[in-house]
Amino acid sequence: MNVEEIIKTKKSLPLKSRTLIHLMLVNNKVVESITTALKPYGVSLQQFNVLRILRGQGDQPANLSTLNERMVTKMSNTTRLVDKLLLKGLVDRSVCEANRRKIEITITDQGLILLSEMDEIMKATEHALVADLNENELKKLNSLLDKF
Repeated sequence: MNVEEIIKTKKSLPLKSRTLIHLMLVNNKVVESITTALKPYGVSLQQFNVLRILRGQGDQPANLSTLNERMVTKMSNTTRLVDKLLLKGLVDRSVCEANRRKIEITITDQGLILLSEMDEIMKATEHALVADLNENELKKLNSLLDKF
């Protein structure tokens, strides 16, 4: 990916600026690829993230706070995401019996089935996105990104 070609500039960018622009361009490519992979399932990237979090909870329900903390993309509209998943029949929402002010959210069987269907396409999409990097390069990249 040549940053200068993509942003259509002939001048050389300062290294720090080029690096940050490069990261943003890579992020856009990753989000676009994953969004395209999820489109046939009628699920957004954020909704997919919520479903994966809920599946990871096992038999334990999550609340909105838990979902917000664990979201890859932090956002304030988690309630809206849950509402959309509820309408699709992918999650259930109930009032906690121990604390009536707390709302508990669980993934439905239908949500688990859809998520398992999406697992293969997501695995293939992730593989395609990093296909040009070998194991050592991926480890090095992760090490460098950890410094951020």
